[in-house]
Amino acid sequence: MIFTAENTLLIGSILLFVSIVVGKTGYRFGVPTLLLFLVVGMAFGSDGLGLQFHNAKEAQFIGMVALSIILFSGGMDTKFKEIKPILGPGIVLSTVGVLLTALFTGLFIWWLSGMSWTNIYLPITTSLLLASTMSSTDSASVFAILRSQKMNLKHNLRPMLELESGSNDPMAYMLTIVLIQFIQSAGMGVGSIAASFIIQFIVGAAAGYILGKLAIRMLNKLNIDNQALYPILLLAFVFFTFSITDLMKGNGYLAVYIAGMMVGNNKIMHRKEIYTFMDGLTWLFQIIMFLCLGLLVNPHEMLEVAAVALLIGVFMILIGRPLSVFLCLLPFRKITMKSRVFVSWVGLRGAVPIIFATYPVVAGVEGSNIIFNIVFFITIVSLVVQGTTISFVARILHLSEPLAKTGNDFGVELPEEIDSDLSDMTVTREMLEEADTLKDMNLPKGTLVMIVKRKDEFLIPNGTLKLHEGDKLLLISEKSKEESDSE
Repeated sequence: MIFTAENTLLIGSILLFVSIVVGKTGYRFGVPTLLLFLVVGMAFGSDGLGLQFHNAKEAQFIGMVALSIILFSGGMDTKFKEIKPILGPGIVLSTVGVLLTALFTGLFIWWLSGMSWTNIYLPITTSLLLASTMSSTDSASVFAILRSQKMNLKHNLRPMLELESGSNDPMAYMLTIVLIQFIQSAGMGVGSIAASFIIQFIVGAAAGYILGKLAIRMLNKLNIDNQALYPILLLAFVFFTFSITDLMKGNGYLAVYIAGMMVGNNKIMHRKEIYTFMDGLTWLFQIIMFLCLGLLVNPHEMLEVAAVALLIGVFMILIGRPLSVFLCLLPFRKITMKSRVFVSWVGLRGAVPIIFATYPVVAGVEGSNIIFNIVFFITIVSLVVQGTTISFVARILHLSEPLAKTGNDFGVELPEEIDSDLSDMTVTREMLEEADTLKDMNLPKGTLVMIVKRKDEFLIPNGTLKLHEGDKLLLISEKSKEESDSE
């Protein structure tokens, strides 16, 4: 079946529904949702139920739109105060780490290509291109698994991995683009390559910072009567940031990530509505992106390169990624050996390498179909091997701890402008022995009870209300000066 204007909505709605149901089931068992979305796409594709989708350029465009939204949303969730202690190692991993992973893996692929028993024959430049497309990591699936297992990570590992995964895609993108240009132009000088990297980094970072400041100003100064338009305004800004940065020869992915960090770490109007909108949109485009990539691949073609791809995947998991991580983290002596091992294991490949693998296909690089199929196969291997064992490895290395509770059981949030905190408390038998009414409870100064929840009933509190064991109290309290200053 071929996609037409008449059946696109029908097919799309069925794919989205199946993906969400399958993803929910996999989430419970710790299976990466990305893997399941890809499998759904493959099951409905040309080797499955027969949906025909073979346009790599369209898939690349969908991936570009999706990545812009995903990286911006990831930047909004990256808090300065959390990444500050691990800023150094995070940046080194996302730049030098990506470069070393591409170099080590590219040399291994080139060495493998020279073997008489292999069915791939790639020159050194194409081998490095193949390695570059999959040199960045994907943490979306990792933290979905950790959250499903109610796990957190010690030693600031979580913000370090979030920073690395959010900021290493631009480096992999630049390596991919530069190597494609190098191959097609029959060689570029070292100076031209270095200049291209510097321009992309400087322009991308500067554009992200400046446009991020502009976005904050727009959100706070524009007085729009309809609150629903604020998230749409921000979405338009995301696409503008990527496009204008790309026109200026900068790195658009780096720009949207930094702009997202700027917006997420400053006070903005209607933050709750914006975050809800961006979260839903991020999930939608992740599903669409993964489905398209699953539809794009022909599984029978992957079988032809399965043996070689498996060897490359094993090398990346056991040698390439660990060697890069250990070399990058050598200057940071405070990072424990167990932490280094865990970071090495969390070299999870995801949708980004597959999207980057479409660039050689669209550019018409010789051997690009082999590159795409190998990257797709390795992504599946990485998700199956690493993605399903993240929580297990964290436990055996004694790096996991319970996930800190966020929010409250009442589902109530305060506008950012109100300088107060909400929390909840459950009344215990011991508490009732000391005081059984609100007026007799020894609450901290500046703390008030807003609502009392008794089973399915909500009570407006007063001082004489008799408390029962199991009652839940919604508390509002003043923020401490330290908390207010840190924000």
